Amino acid sequence: MADFAQTEIERKLTLYQVFIKLYEHNSSLLDEILQLENLYYPSLKTLKASYVHGVVDTTAVYLMTNLCDNQTQSLQQSQRIWTIGRNRSSGICIADSYMSRRHAAIQHIDEQGFYLIDFNSTNGSFVNDQRTLEPIKLKDGDRIRLGSLTFNFFVEHKSRILPTVAMELLMQLMHRKSDSKAEILTYPGDKPNNNLEISRNFGLADQIDHCYDDFSSEHKSEILDRFFSRQNPYNPS
Repeated sequence: MADFAQTEIERKLTLYQVFIKLYEHNSSLLDEILQLENLYYPSLKTLKASYVHGVVDTTAVYLMTNLCDNQTQSLQQSQRIWTIGRNRSSGICIADSYMSRRHAAIQHIDEQGFYLIDFNSTNGSFVNDQRTLEPIKLKDGDRIRLGSLTFNFFVEHKSRILPTVAMELLMQLMHRKSDSKAEILTYPGDKPNNNLEISRNFGLADQIDHCYDDFSSEHKSEILDRFFSRQNPYNPS
C-alpha cells in the first residue's frame, strides 16, 4: 500500500513538472485551451480579458487598462513611464506572488512608440512567449506575460473623424430619448398656427436644446421643421 502511494505521488509530481514546462515555453497554448473550455462552461464567460491600451492624441499620451482594481481606468504619467509590479507605489499595482515588487514598465518615446522594459525581474517578462532581456517595442495585439499575469497590449495607429449623422436618424434619436413621446406626437383640437408655438406648448424646443447642445440654431430649426412636416396631421403633404 505504501509503495502504491509513493508511486502515485511521483506520478503527480511528474505531471506537475510537465505542466510547468508547458506553461513556461508555450503559455499561449494553455490560453487557447482555456478559451475552448469557455465555450462549454458558460460560467467562465464572465471572466474579463485583461488589456492595456496605449493612446496617443493631440493633447496627451496615456494608457487605458482594466488591470487596476478590475476596472477600466485612464492612467496619465508626466514622464510617460508606467511601472508595473507588486509595490503599492507602482503605477499599475498587481497583487501577484509571481511578480516582482518592481517587475517592469511600459514607456512611450516620442515618434517611436511604446516599449516594454523588464527590471531584471525574478520570473521575467515575456512578449509573445519570448523573454525580453532588453527594451522591446510593442505592437498592436502583442501578448504580454508578467509573472502569472497575461494581458493583451493595443495601440492606436490613427484616428478618424466620422461624418455627421443624417437628419432622419437624429429625428429617431430625439423620439427615443423623449420622456413624453405621446404628448409630442399629438396636437390640440384647433389647427396650430405655427410650429414655434406648438414647440413651446409641448416643451419640444427645450428637449432639443437639452439633447443637442452642440447643434447650431439652424440645425435645431431644421429639426423642428422636419419634425412637424412629418407629424402634423394638418399638413397636406
